[in-house]
Amino acid sequence: MTPTAPGTRVEVDGRELSLSNLDKVLYPKTGFTKGEVISYYRQIAPVILPHLSGRPLTLKRYPNGVDQQFFYEKRCPKHRPPWVRVAEIYSRHNRGDVAYCVCSDLPTLVWVANLASLELHTSLSRADHIEQPTMLVFDLDPGPPATVVECCRVALRLRELFEQMDLAASAKTSGSKGLQLYVPLNGPASYDGGTKDFALAVAQLMEKRIPDEVVSSMKKELRPGKVLIDWSQNDQHKTTVCVYSLRAKDRPTVSTPVTWEEVERCAEAGDPELLVFEASDVVARVAKFGDLFAAVNEVRQRLPELTG
Repeated sequence: MTPTAPGTRVEVDGRELSLSNLDKVLYPKTGFTKGEVISYYRQIAPVILPHLSGRPLTLKRYPNGVDQQFFYEKRCPKHRPPWVRVAEIYSRHNRGDVAYCVCSDLPTLVWVANLASLELHTSLSRADHIEQPTMLVFDLDPGPPATVVECCRVALRLRELFEQMDLAASAKTSGSKGLQLYVPLNGPASYDGGTKDFALAVAQLMEKRIPDEVVSSMKKELRPGKVLIDWSQNDQHKTTVCVYSLRAKDRPTVSTPVTWEEVERCAEAGDPELLVFEASDVVARVAKFGDLFAAVNEVRQRLPELTG
């Protein structure tokens, strides 16, 4: 499927879709168009769908491009096709259930991309067990002048800690300026008294061990030159950017899974550009390596008690 004209009607896996404004430039500095956004998600579907499947999806839509106003859309649009699956999830903010989109197939992914939802943000849980996270996440956010290079160095220290606990972890770029570490669980787990408390304890432990490099508090005045280990995303009511999602930056960068060898190389070379990947780069990487993030959906682990 390579749509080229506005209002193009296409069939995707037996579903008929009308795609609009395909020549509209959504990334002005590079000329990347809405049609290219849809094409990217179409090509990356085999690896992104397993990570979207079954999870409540929050859309981050940029109808007029990355340099214009955007909006988050938690409630799945009412004009959705009848075959788009939704999940009713309780929202504290709305004080009631919200019907989230659930993107588990290619037609839904193409439909979402056609809404100019450049970024796809998912729950750490699946909709059918919303109180049970399937993973633990640490968002490493550099405070300038720190960059992803410093994030890589902190990530390697975290990996050492996880190895001591017999925990495997996978890394991905945020697609922005930071790095994210995911610890797969895929078994009995909870947020409160579970992943959130564990993540906070890890962040505080790392801050204690390397206080010149790490901060666990959100206070902005503490962050310059350090890496914030953001533990707070481990919450039933929060979302994180999905692996392989585009980001709304000047360039069509992608939240990209990386190997630990690549993390080490970036830390040693001190070059943040080593971990910047655009849509075309990621398509090529997937063709070469497959899904480097597959373990996050597959590995079953339990969190240990954290001491010291």
